[in-house]
Parts: sequence; C-alpha cells; structure tokens
Amino acid sequence: MRRLVDASDPASPAPSTTGSHGGPEGNERLTGSTGALLIALLGVEALTVLSLRSLLSVHVFVGVLLIPPVVLKIASTGYRFTRYYTGSPPYVAKGPPPLLLRALGPLVVLSAAVLLVTGVLLLAIGPGDGPVRGLHKLSFIVLGVVVSILVLAQLR
Repeated sequence: MRRLVDASDPASPAPSTTGSHGGPEGNERLTGSTGALLIALLGVEALTVLSLRSLLSVHVFVGVLLIPPVVLKIASTGYRFTRYYTGSPPYVAKGPPPLLLRALGPLVVLSAAVLLVTGVLLLAIGPGDGPVRGLHKLSFIVLGVVVSILVLAQLR
C-alpha cells in the first residue's frame, strides 16, 4: 500500500521539488526538443517559399502546424526566465542563458508572433499584395536571420 506524504510529519520524506523529469533539466529538455522540432518545421516552411505557388497548401498546413510548438517554446523559455529572475534556487544554480540568447530572445518572440499572426490574418482575408503580406514576409526574414544566429550560437 502506498504511504501518503504528510509535510507536517517530520518522518515523512520531503517531497521532490523537481521530480525525475522536472526542474531546470526537464525545462531544458522540453525547450531543446521543441526547438529541434521548430527548426525542422521552419526548414520545411522555408523550402515551400521557393515554389510558393505550387506548394501553398503545404506552406499553409506547416504554418498552422507551427503555432502550438512556437507557443510551447515561448512558454518553456518564459518559465525558465521567470523562475531564474524570481530567485528559484534550482534555476539560479543553473545560471542564466548566455547573454546573446537573452538579448535576441525578445526579437525571436516578436518576429515569431508577427509571423504567425499575419499568417493567420492572410488565411482569413486571403492572399494579396497588401501590408499584411509584406509584414508576413519581413517577419519571416527577421525570424530566419535571428534563429540562424541562435542555432549557430547553440552549436558552439
């Protein structure tokens, strides 16, 4: 029979704050695996741009498919940021991300958000040569450059 842990009982074992899959290490695994998935999906998305007229349905499908992992990546990174700067001991012990990653983080979040929002808007209003399409293209270029820098920094 399983014994319940009572925090007020000194004989009870202390509950784990990180578990076997949590804490900074679990957050790092989640963030890293989500990042790898995003790199693959963004690569497919970039390839569809080479022949957008014939691959538009693939471009739209992969673009919509990108939304959940982008949200998860931003959430997991934001969680680490919050835990570190609020003084959580395991996250403080792990240390902050490298300065370059912290400096580029807001640009990644902003360009990814603009890219996804404008993509959804283009689905709603239809393709055209208006400002939404121009902003969509620009945010893709900015995100591509910034993500390339981050990937190269991580390879180091």
